[in-house]
Amino acid sequence: MLFFYTDLQQDAGMPRLSLLIPLLFLSGVSGYPKEAVVRDETIFRTEHIFRPVTGLSGAIAAADRTAAEAARAILEKGGNAVDAAVTTGFVLAVTYPRAGNIGGGGFMIIHIAESGENLALDFREVAPQAATEDMFLDQDGNADPKKSRDSPLAVGVPGSVAGLLAAHERFGSLPLDELMAPAIRLARDGMVVDQSFADDLARGILIGRLDSTARDQFTGDDGKPPQPGEKFRQPELADTLQRIADSGRDGFYTGPTARAIVNALREEGGIMTLKDLATYQPVWREPVQGQFRGHEIISMPPPSSGGIHLVQMLNLIENFPVSDWGLNSTRYIHTVSEVMKRAYADRSKYLGDPGFADIPREQLLSEDYEQAVLARLDPDSPTPSRTIQPGLDGAFAEPDQTTHFSIVDKDGNAVSCTTTLNFSFGCGIMAKGAGFFLNNEMDDFSAKPGVPNAYGLIGGEFNKVEPGKRMLSSMTPTIVLKDGRVRIVTGSPGGSRIINSVLQVVLNLIEFDLNAAEAVNSPRFHHQWLPDKLQLERGFPPEVLKALRAMGYDLEITYTIGSAQTVVHDAEGNLSAAGDPRRNGSTAVAF
Repeated sequence: MLFFYTDLQQDAGMPRLSLLIPLLFLSGVSGYPKEAVVRDETIFRTEHIFRPVTGLSGAIAAADRTAAEAARAILEKGGNAVDAAVTTGFVLAVTYPRAGNIGGGGFMIIHIAESGENLALDFREVAPQAATEDMFLDQDGNADPKKSRDSPLAVGVPGSVAGLLAAHERFGSLPLDELMAPAIRLARDGMVVDQSFADDLARGILIGRLDSTARDQFTGDDGKPPQPGEKFRQPELADTLQRIADSGRDGFYTGPTARAIVNALREEGGIMTLKDLATYQPVWREPVQGQFRGHEIISMPPPSSGGIHLVQMLNLIENFPVSDWGLNSTRYIHTVSEVMKRAYADRSKYLGDPGFADIPREQLLSEDYEQAVLARLDPDSPTPSRTIQPGLDGAFAEPDQTTHFSIVDKDGNAVSCTTTLNFSFGCGIMAKGAGFFLNNEMDDFSAKPGVPNAYGLIGGEFNKVEPGKRMLSSMTPTIVLKDGRVRIVTGSPGGSRIINSVLQVVLNLIEFDLNAAEAVNSPRFHHQWLPDKLQLERGFPPEVLKALRAMGYDLEITYTIGSAQTVVHDAEGNLSAAGDPRRNGSTAVAF
């Protein structure tokens, strides 16, 4: 593997690194590389490594080409960004089963250009009414990860269908059956399998993530998943989608589909009921809003921790001349990492479902708190995480298999949407006769306060299991405005690393004036307070790593951090988009 570095400048003896470009093949459009290797000899394709795709009439960045092209067709028919988002969400349920879903949940940020409205739609899963605080503990009172991740108890009441339908009901311009037609057609008539789809299924089968119903659907008589180039049909999923197109939410939350979900879980000891499904409702919320370098940040409020902590970190970073230090210089990485630690420490105590806890939103984003945190930052060495506590003491008494898409239409309407099953293929349980996987989002609750979840995140009382409660999330769908117009639409999967992935894309675009592709492809780092490790993607210069170790950082070199699907809208009305090559299949479309 060959890595190129560009824009190297000196910063206190350390080179400034603007971009990590991992290259394998140099064949591509206009001399730009078409394919990039990130790890394990897996090829991640993107239109350009150095340049985004561009257009004037619309742009989409998503984890799957078929979904992105279906969204483009809706925009070309005259549909708006919300219409295109509904189509994208349902197509991903067909073409991207490890994370695209109708059996999970998510969050959506919407900007309506004509009115200037900014809205947050919460369609996060909720705990069934029979859930109890100690349901994921063993007989000795210890957290039992298998119960919260790999059992029927792990499944939260799905919200994705209700969320997409709620967005369409309020802002859609085309009929629902027209928006769902591409997904139904792909499921019923068949989709041509690509390498990403085949690889995902092969890995899922290999590690045992698929139950017997799923294996029957996704494998042939030889026990193997469909191969690239084959046409693959999902008739049971097509029937499920058709019921939604015909009957709206009743086509999913009552009737045959609801019974299939409950029966699949009850047979294995689950607790979800038909009433849990019938009473599920998404919630429209007020977005978290902040200011950074003359830009307005619009992001997701609780039960997401993403928006509050994104704005909190940007508030702190605005006090430093980070653009003068250089992108991914030693000083930049140190300062931003110290800011990350404080945000994740606060996340462990103060964030949860606002319907069950009084979230100190204003305090965490206040200038007084900002100044108190700044006073504790050491410019020369990292503060040990064991000495950092949630910062409001005395003042106040998420998955890796997630997917994100970003859309902007010709009128400047925008949607930033992140959905999830939590793990790849969720808990691995497929509702028999319905054709889709169920989530294992209950693991995002604190099984026991102070005990890390699957992503090492510590939770507290605010995020304990309670009936009807939404579990805390790191999903951070975000829209950035400049002078009232959409400038950036972004978001990412990545479990606990989502917030920091979005933070770095925003900084790359605003602080360092990178284009969409450069901002997405630049190497990332991550610190989440506990464990006290600074994770960095491969490709940072040895001199920077050496300097960070000398400062006292415990470094962990990791493969990929997030997958930020991003659209940028400039002051002249030009659109550019970049699919993140860290995930196989990521695609950007602009026209």
